[in-house]
Amino acid sequence: MRILITNDDGIHAPGLKVLERIAKALSDDVVVVAPETDQSGVAHSLSLSDPLRLRKITDRHYAVKGTPTDCVIMGVRKLMIDNPPDLVLSGVNKGQNVAEDVTYSGTIAGAMEGTLLGIPSIALSQCYSPDGVFWECAATHAPGLIKKIMARGLPTGVLMNLNFPACAPEEVQGVALARQGRREQELMKIEARFDGRGNPYYWIAFERPAFLPGEGTDLEAVAQKRISATPLRLDLTDRAALDHFAETFA
Repeated sequence: MRILITNDDGIHAPGLKVLERIAKALSDDVVVVAPETDQSGVAHSLSLSDPLRLRKITDRHYAVKGTPTDCVIMGVRKLMIDNPPDLVLSGVNKGQNVAEDVTYSGTIAGAMEGTLLGIPSIALSQCYSPDGVFWECAATHAPGLIKKIMARGLPTGVLMNLNFPACAPEEVQGVALARQGRREQELMKIEARFDGRGNPYYWIAFERPAFLPGEGTDLEAVAQKRISATPLRLDLTDRAALDHFAETFA
């Protein structure tokens, strides 16, 4: 199996090194194509107005001055065009990608682009807490999960979003096949600060949300120290809304 890995935290991110360990537990044919700098929150964006700068680090490690989407395209359509990958892995992100995070995440976008290109793709994220980032949780559990997903096969147009809880590997309480949750948007706020000259600047800030037990969401799964596995479909069409508007546009 040939594996292409990418991320959104950048070529020097510790999570990328963890993902390379995970990939090498599955195959000895692994190619790394990651952003030159941190691209967190860029979502599924392309660099259309700027050229892509490709920097070769080794025969199997490349940095791209661009987004995670750019990296996957560069990997599949340029670097690996004669022998395309069988699997795209994106991550391991520092921090969870659950609920509406998936619409902002460059990590998810890397897997989205792989899926669009017809390659089975999986996004991996590691939750953290004030006690630190539990990288060994993902490193320990991801290889087995990926093997199971690949053996079962991903449906066309579907990527798998894996989130590992903020705990030691031996504390994981299993795997939850979870739906995408939703946070209360009232938890989002603008935090105002002042620089050294007294000029205001702002951060978008989030409070940690509660979840309702029994909802079966990704938020609930990771809070209960379970690995959250959520299949995400690229087709965003709302089938019920098609019926709802049928007469409107008849």
